[in-house]
Amino acid sequence: MATKPIAQAYIDLGFRTHHGLMEDATATPWTLLERAAEATWPSSSQSTHSFVRTDWDAIWGSYDAVTDLASPFVLELIKAYLNAEVVVVQRDFESWWPSFQSEILNRVLDQPMAFIYGFICWQVMGLRAVHAMRKIYFGFYSAKSKKEIIANSRQRYDEYYAEIRQLVPPERRHEYTLGDGWGPLCKFLGVEEPVEGTPFPRLNDTEAHMAEAGGSTNKILMSAVKLALPWVVLGGGVFMFYVYR
Repeated sequence: MATKPIAQAYIDLGFRTHHGLMEDATATPWTLLERAAEATWPSSSQSTHSFVRTDWDAIWGSYDAVTDLASPFVLELIKAYLNAEVVVVQRDFESWWPSFQSEILNRVLDQPMAFIYGFICWQVMGLRAVHAMRKIYFGFYSAKSKKEIIANSRQRYDEYYAEIRQLVPPERRHEYTLGDGWGPLCKFLGVEEPVEGTPFPRLNDTEAHMAEAGGSTNKILMSAVKLALPWVVLGGGVFMFYVYR
């Protein structure tokens, strides 16, 4: 499960990098991600379409490196991009899971907020964000409810990293621990280290991650308000007309 510091490091090294919480959420290709989830975990839909490299190119083909949103699909991406180099950043589950659950999982699964977010994203903004994320999470964790996701979370987390290490040979895989600095990462990627004294992007703690995730959600909601405002005003005008006529 990649984090913002490593994504920022890629950017600082000159790589075109996709990190969902650093991107404009309203510009994310949610419909394609929903289709990717349906293709990756067919039990989540009636889809019979299997994603191939051209399909993945349509989502992330313009980037050199992908992180958080791509993480659930990493096994499929590894098979599609046979020469890809993989940097494995495995955080401690106990420190990662609480922030992921509270600021990401709860927002798209808990009612009534999931319904509200889903309605605003789809009906107001035309974004399949909540629909896509629900299919991704249910598929990735082999679950049909939030309760099952939580029950499967630790086992799936460990299996996920084991599968990556089994699939990617050592020469194309680098085990990076946040705090290792520029040296090991740059050596693996075959690039020069930044100017001496350049600090490695700061490790995001739980509070920073929660604020970042919350800010992404708020950005979507504020964009929705701007789009919906003319209709709200018009609706209010019609309501007032019928009340006072």
